[in-house]
Amino acid sequence: MSKEKILIIDFGSQYNQLIARKVRENNVFCEIVPPSVDIGTIRRDEIKGIILSGGPASVYAQNAPSCDSRIFSLGIPVLGICYGMQLMTKILGGSVARARSREYGRAALTVADHRYLFRNVPRESVTWMSHGDKVSRMPKGFKRIASSKNTPIASFANHEKMLYGVQFHPEVAHTKFGKIIIKNFLVDICLAKGDWTMKSFVRESIERIRKTVGPKKVVLGLSGGVDSSVAAVLINKAIGHRLACIFVDNGLLRKNEKRLVIEVFRKHFKINMKCVDASEEFLSALKNVVDPEKKRKIIGKTFIRVFERESRSMGSVGFLAQGTLYPDLIESRSAFGGPSATIKTHHNVGGLPKKMRLKLIEPLKYLFKDEVRKVGKELKMPSEILGRHPFPGPGLAVRIIGEVTKERCDILREVDDRFIEMIRNEGLYDKIWQAFAVLLPIKSVGVMGDERTYENVVALRAVTSVDGMTADWSRIPHEVLGKISNRVINEVKGVNRVAYDISSKPPATIEWE
Repeated sequence: MSKEKILIIDFGSQYNQLIARKVRENNVFCEIVPPSVDIGTIRRDEIKGIILSGGPASVYAQNAPSCDSRIFSLGIPVLGICYGMQLMTKILGGSVARARSREYGRAALTVADHRYLFRNVPRESVTWMSHGDKVSRMPKGFKRIASSKNTPIASFANHEKMLYGVQFHPEVAHTKFGKIIIKNFLVDICLAKGDWTMKSFVRESIERIRKTVGPKKVVLGLSGGVDSSVAAVLINKAIGHRLACIFVDNGLLRKNEKRLVIEVFRKHFKINMKCVDASEEFLSALKNVVDPEKKRKIIGKTFIRVFERESRSMGSVGFLAQGTLYPDLIESRSAFGGPSATIKTHHNVGGLPKKMRLKLIEPLKYLFKDEVRKVGKELKMPSEILGRHPFPGPGLAVRIIGEVTKERCDILREVDDRFIEMIRNEGLYDKIWQAFAVLLPIKSVGVMGDERTYENVVALRAVTSVDGMTADWSRIPHEVLGKISNRVINEVKGVNRVAYDISSKPPATIEWE
């Protein structure tokens, strides 16, 4: 991905993705790896620095995650954050003790040494703490460089060996000078050049795709969403008409999705595309299935079956391309095997069968959503595609709570269409990260035209976010929500009640399933 890289070792912190985002904001590529990472694979000419993440465990707890102690003697700069600082302390001979009072939330930091890590950081500033343990005795050769009221050793350093630790979280917005601290580590200590840009990513990806694919063909499931669309244009730029896009109408799509995709990709991009109506096959496979994990896996396996069947008539197809993103891998694989909790199986990751005739090619799998949009801009893709709200690979199946049927899909399609149209009309669409409707597995009593009704309940969901890893519910004005509710109930047969979801991520996820 880049000639220089930062490794982030995952010890289970809820902020791991934030660390990655802050590193990449400095045009430095980074990768989240498990504590079991093989030290033999760490090349000094490629790895510019290592960050040890935070985590919920105590370093003295049974089965507490650890890492190879040789990491600290590679001559590569290391920054330990919270648990990472405590682990560094334990491995290098210092002591960690249970804090008398657990420190959680904002805390005033006093900097004693303004060189390197704290360059351009004032003597007093606000940081974000989240810990129950703390360093009680530093390893030999380390010096305290910052403190707080409840944490005398809030940061330490061994400048000679380029080892640093902070008890607070510089990656979160609550740490006022966190961006500067991370930049100082990357630029002043790791000497990173910061040459990883989306322009360089496009250039390197095209070369890598050509080398990987060789003379064979690639088949890609094109949904019309941002991820698969950018992947399609990128691969098409690399191998041209040896990319065959298959648009599968699985019966779980948004309203008029098929027409839009054909118009944009056949007419605008001149991409080789085949449309397949497999809606009955998908809906039949989902009959009587209510568990969301089973839905995802059934849909993933059915997609592969359709792709392999359709690709047989296309000649020497050797690869299946997908628009998998980094958050998909992180949430599905527990950060590549680290102790973070698995949130859900992603359709591109956990829904694939173990044995496939086609090899996978995922050119975007180390990118966040906003980075994918930047790649799209480099590829000169239209804003109406790049600006679209995310749509899950399993489609409406994970927005229908309970059994998925054609009738329920039709109802949800009509509700979602009106919701999106209304927020566009109100000038809110581009201010919202993602908006959609959810069909609930309950009915409620209503009154229409003096008659009793007993119809479906739908929930509207709209969130603001940067990359989808964290999100807050969107403050759509009450009068707009009222207009949307009235229109949905009046125009969509089978719905008599509308609710609005005001949950943030975390603790909730953006999608309901």
